[in-house]
Amino acid sequence: MTIESLSHFPDLQSVSSEQFWGLLHLAARLKDERKRLGANAPVCAGKALAMVFTKPSLRTRVSFEMGMHHLGGTALYLSPAEIGLGTRESAPDVARVLGGYCDGIMARVFEHKHILEMMEWGTVPVINGLSDFSHPCQALADIMTIWEHLGDPSKLTLAYVGDGSNNVATSLMQAAGKVGMKMCVVAPAGYQPDAQVLADSGADVYVSADPDAVAGADVLYTDVWTSMGQESERDVRLALFPPYQVNEDLIARTQNPNVRVLHCLPAHRGEEITDAVADGPASLLFPQAHNRLHAQKAILAHLLGGVALE
Repeated sequence: MTIESLSHFPDLQSVSSEQFWGLLHLAARLKDERKRLGANAPVCAGKALAMVFTKPSLRTRVSFEMGMHHLGGTALYLSPAEIGLGTRESAPDVARVLGGYCDGIMARVFEHKHILEMMEWGTVPVINGLSDFSHPCQALADIMTIWEHLGDPSKLTLAYVGDGSNNVATSLMQAAGKVGMKMCVVAPAGYQPDAQVLADSGADVYVSADPDAVAGADVLYTDVWTSMGQESERDVRLALFPPYQVNEDLIARTQNPNVRVLHCLPAHRGEEITDAVADGPASLLFPQAHNRLHAQKAILAHLLGGVALE
C-alpha cells in the first residue's frame, strides 16, 4: 500500500508513523541496492539540491552531497558567508530565489524559524539538516542503525544521557513515538525535555536525573554537552555534566551485557564519552554515522526523485 507523500522534512513531529517506516524501508532498499549492484538507480537525474549552511558540518554536508551524487543528481554547497541567512538576506527571499534555480533545499541552521519560513515562502521541498529545535535526519539514521543491529525498536529501550533538552534528544523522542520504542532521558534538572515536546512526541518516555536510571537500557545515546551557539555556557555545563559521562561504569549500570552505544558526532572525547567506549565493542558510532548517507538518500529519493513510500 502506498503511503501519503511528504512535501517537506522539517521535523519528525510532522511525519506519521507510516511515513517514518516508509522512509526506513526505502533507506534499507537503497543501501542494499548500492551494496549488491554498486550503484543506485538515478532517480534524481537532472535534479539539483541547494545546501544552505549557517553552521559548519562534516556528516551533513558530505552525506547529502554524496547522496545526490549516488542518485544521479547534483548538490550545491552555500556557505554561511555566501548568504548570511537572516542577516544579509531573509529566509523567505532565499527560499524564493533558490526555488527558481534548484529542485530542493537542505538547510542546516541555528534558528528553526528559518526552516519554517523557507517552507512557507519557497516552491520546492525543504529538508531540515539541523536546527536549534530538531535534527530529524540524524534521528532517522539512528533508528535505522538500531533496527539493523538490534531488531524491532518497539521491543527496545533507549537511554539518552546528557542534555535532554537539545535538538537531538527532541528528535529521538519524536522518533521513539513513531516506532513504539521506550526511552529514558537521564539529565540534570534544567536540562530535561520540554514538557510540551515530551507530550507531543507520543512516546513512552521516563525522565530522571539519576544516572542509575539507565538500568535495563538496550541503547545508550549521548551528545556533546555544549553545542554550537552555547559556548558561553561551557564552564557551567562542564561542572554539571560529568556524572552523566558515558563510560565503562555507566555501561555496567545498564546491567545489559549486550547494550550498544550511539553518539551523533562530533564527540568531545573525554567529556561526554570516553575513548574506551567510543572505540570499544559496544560502540555503533561509525555504522550510525554511515547510515546518515542511506537515510538521507531515502529523503532525497522521495522528495526530489518522486519515489513512493511503501
